[in-house]
Parts: sequence; C-alpha cells; structure tokens
Amino acid sequence: MYVPFENLPEDSKIWIYQSNRKFSDDEMTEIENELKIFIENWSAHGTSLEASYLLKYNRFIILAVNQEVQQATGCSIDSSVAFIQSLEQKFQVDLLDKMNVTFRNGEHIAHKSLIDFKRMAKEKAVTGNTIVFNNLVNSIEEFNENWEVPADESWHSRFF
Repeated sequence: MYVPFENLPEDSKIWIYQSNRKFSDDEMTEIENELKIFIENWSAHGTSLEASYLLKYNRFIILAVNQEVQQATGCSIDSSVAFIQSLEQKFQVDLLDKMNVTFRNGEHIAHKSLIDFKRMAKEKAVTGNTIVFNNLVNSIEEFNENWEVPADESWHSRFF
C-alpha cells in the first residue's frame, strides 16, 4: 500500500539505489510510474507493505517500508531487488553496484568507482569536506540526518 514518503514514521526501513548516470526527465516519469505500480503490489507473506519511494537528483531511488505495520521479509526484499534489476535492464544503468561513490562536485553530482574516489582523495581532488551520499543509512531518520554529509562524517572518512 502506497503512503507518501513524508507520512512514514522516521524509523521506517529504507534502501537506497544510486544510478551510475543521471536519468532524463522522461526516464524519471517512467520510473515513477513503475515504482507506483510496484509499491501498490509489494507485500510480505500476503500482507501488503505500507511503503513508499523517493526519487532524488534524477539519480537515486529510495524505497521505504513502515516496519511497525508489517516487516519486510526475505521474499519481499528479493522482489524489490528483482524490481530494481528490471529497472537496470530497461534503462541500461547500474543501480546495485555498492563499489561506487556518489558525491557533490560543486553544483554537480559526480559518480566514481571506489578505486577512483580513493585515488582522488589521495590526490586531494576530494577532501573530508566533500559532500558524499552515505547510502548505508537504514532509516528515514538516518536518511534525513546523515545521507548528505561531509566525507569525514561517513564511512568515506577512511580515505582521508
């Protein structure tokens, strides 16, 4: 069951998928339509999940579930991953590779492999003050407080 993202409790579980490229506005419209259909039908053991999504910066897909109503289970999580994989194929993007880093480079959002990001840190092309997207956050509360943070305040700090 779809619920507006802002209406979910702060302790709702989230999953963040980052694209290796920016989606066009037309692609975003199509992705949003597919997300609405997926969320409306997403369930765990036959019980509808109270869930939502958020699209950010034409690059991030965030899924959220209110686990107070119904916990996301292995099968429901598997179905969400299969859905994300279908988006990967349809739009020829990478959404599941966790070995990439997305960060702000001035007004733009950059996406680099972890190896390239480490090299950039060594060369001081990025610093501890560089704003990174910490996709390891697990709840809406953590998302709101710790998703866009200076690299020094996230797991990226190990590179500085």
